[in-house]
Amino acid sequence: MQELSNPVRNDSDKANDTTTFSISPGFGRRLYQGRFSFAFTSYQSGGLYLVGLGLGAKSELNIHQAAVSRPMGIAVDDAGGFVLSGRADIQRFSNGLNPDQRVNDHFDACYAPRMVHMTGALDAHDVGIMADGTPVFVNTRYNCLAVPDPQHSFVPIWRPPFISAMVAEDRCHLNGLAMQDGAPAFVTAVSRSDTIDGWRDRRGSGGIIIDVTSNEVIASGLSMPHSPRWYRDQLWVLNSGKGELGTVSLEGKTQDRFTPVAFCPGFVRGLAFVDNFALVGLSRPRYERFEGLELDRRLAEKDSEAWCGVQVIDLDSGLCVDWLRVDGAVGEIYDVAILPGVRTPMAIGAEAPEINQYITIGQQQ
Repeated sequence: MQELSNPVRNDSDKANDTTTFSISPGFGRRLYQGRFSFAFTSYQSGGLYLVGLGLGAKSELNIHQAAVSRPMGIAVDDAGGFVLSGRADIQRFSNGLNPDQRVNDHFDACYAPRMVHMTGALDAHDVGIMADGTPVFVNTRYNCLAVPDPQHSFVPIWRPPFISAMVAEDRCHLNGLAMQDGAPAFVTAVSRSDTIDGWRDRRGSGGIIIDVTSNEVIASGLSMPHSPRWYRDQLWVLNSGKGELGTVSLEGKTQDRFTPVAFCPGFVRGLAFVDNFALVGLSRPRYERFEGLELDRRLAEKDSEAWCGVQVIDLDSGLCVDWLRVDGAVGEIYDVAILPGVRTPMAIGAEAPEINQYITIGQQQ
């Protein structure tokens, strides 16, 4: 097991401002053989974390943290960059390095925010990228899917049929977005509530998945579902309140369509796939808000505690084959994204002093 320490400020836990990362013995080898790195977000710590390998022969784990104000959803584009939702903006990060270039003789990808759309505080969650390159995001505060606009904070493009008005009330806690063929396909919500904050009374079994095209609820009875993803012609989702990764059938009774594949010891949010494996983000639950969920009972049965990190799940066996554990100040992860073909990534936040000196020049047309 390899351990690394990283100082991270957390205003709610100033007595413990150090974060320690531990990995399973095969974690680095998996990144090397799979030729990928990955990113995860933690709005609790204000950190965008990029996990890869050093460029040396030992292939030791390298974790780079960039400060971003309340980072949430992350979606990788076809050009190798990504879109990120933040506290009051949607940012598009791009890698300005050519294949033969390095930053500090170390990083083979350096992501910087090249386009920033100021939205105001919308509590944006998951993001996606449409076929024409337009970002689409879950506007949780206004219970809708939205896109950026050059004149306004956002333009709504869809909302659940049971939401009766476009108001700044988080009614159903719309949170997750699955894209399919460059278009929004499925969303998750904690409930069907149509009153302000009504979802908090339905956390145990009120969770639903909605087909965006048909407006139909295709799965129900879930516990705080998050991170729906379409992968290999299958809909996957995290049943967060029970700590489960599973698949969703598009046929049968809505309450019976979710099939668990794996149990993870934490409040699961953030899901990405590479080959035959899923990377699942785990968080330590905030019990003042999430207490009383089925996850508590499952953990007690297994004589375990919830932990924060990323587990690599074999899709065939449902077993955790590798893991990255995060201890200390960082206790929550929101999203996870694969960075294919990148070995040692880094990022520069919009407010970082280094952004003033990071200048790249594109090809003249």
